[in-house]
Amino acid sequence: MAWWSDLVASEPDFAARVRARFAVRKHGTMATLRRDGSPRISGTEFDFGDDGQLRLGSMAGARKAHDLLRDPRVALHCPTEDAPEADPAAWAGDAKIAGRAHEEPPGEDGSHRFRIEVTEVVLTRVGDPPDHLVIESWHPDRGLVRRRRR
Repeated sequence: MAWWSDLVASEPDFAARVRARFAVRKHGTMATLRRDGSPRISGTEFDFGDDGQLRLGSMAGARKAHDLLRDPRVALHCPTEDAPEADPAAWAGDAKIAGRAHEEPPGEDGSHRFRIEVTEVVLTRVGDPPDHLVIESWHPDRGLVRRRRR
């Protein structure tokens, strides 16, 4: 198992850049799997805790929480910002995290809380010159890999 703290320990610069993408706005997007296997997209808030854990939560009885209790696979997407038209290479990028949700004790109001086991982290940005994409991905077993795509 790998946690956010494992990424921070192995690739602190990459982890900081990914975390910065998730911090551009309060709400990001989470994908879960419904009972029939089809995807569900939900807005959510992310918490990169001082303890090195990535967590998210939901109101008591929320469908997305029931999805995670049944099937813990989850994908998280940062809030989005468009690349500047005048200088696409200045764009800080787009970040995604895939993993498994582990239930934690509920809040006093019955809200759900989950700690995210990290299975993949990806940061995509426009290269310089802006004729290609730079895709950086981290996996617990492979570490950080950088690719260019035209």
